[in-house]
Amino acid sequence: MSDPAGPRPLALVTGASRGLGEVVAGFLAAEGYDLVLTARQPAGLEALSARLAVHGSRIEAPAGDVSDGAHRRLLAERVARRGRLDLLVNNASELGPSPLPRLEEYPLPALSRVFDVNVLAPLALVQGLLPFLTAARGTIINISSDAAIGGYETWGGYGASKAALDLITLTMAHELADRKVAVVGVDPGDLRTAMHQAAFPGTDISDRPLPAVTLPFWAWLLHQDPSAVTGHRFRAQADQWEVPARA
Repeated sequence: MSDPAGPRPLALVTGASRGLGEVVAGFLAAEGYDLVLTARQPAGLEALSARLAVHGSRIEAPAGDVSDGAHRRLLAERVARRGRLDLLVNNASELGPSPLPRLEEYPLPALSRVFDVNVLAPLALVQGLLPFLTAARGTIINISSDAAIGGYETWGGYGASKAALDLITLTMAHELADRKVAVVGVDPGDLRTAMHQAAFPGTDISDRPLPAVTLPFWAWLLHQDPSAVTGHRFRAQADQWEVPARA
């Protein structure tokens, strides 16, 4: 939460133009954050930035693909103007082919794309932004999925990428502890989003909750001591959230 007497904290949210990313961006703006938002859809980013301006946030919203190195460098340039980054939310994700194929039939170029966006891009963003996260003693949030641990049929490609991201989250939490940078994994649960609909083409997913169902979780998480939550993986739609005791 921002300090009303101090400078506004800065957050970078990827995949921010719709769905969960849009909800997180709105929550952070209301909490007093300035924002760097990105997604592939410029129209969605522009509309979101206009809506969030009511909170007084300074918002920059360059559109682009996080798997593109040139776009990541652009994001780092925008952050460098402030010299610090308080929060990085690696939310942008690639589902893969729709309908989802079984692993035995999975086209490897498509799987490579899934890993580029879901694994390599978040890691590359951290690498490029680490000096600014260190300056702020910031927090990294990597968006995971229950598919990372479920072994669900046809979800193997996406799930494997999120399982890899989970391991990156835990490892970075250990490696960045001396810099006082926290790293947290979040499974948002099933949500009524365009990505979830693409995973179930032709199926009515109106029984899934909208991404705003996660708002109580974000309010809880972002008011915890970062040193207590680093290295942990939370389910945003759990009945309650607790910080596990350290061994």
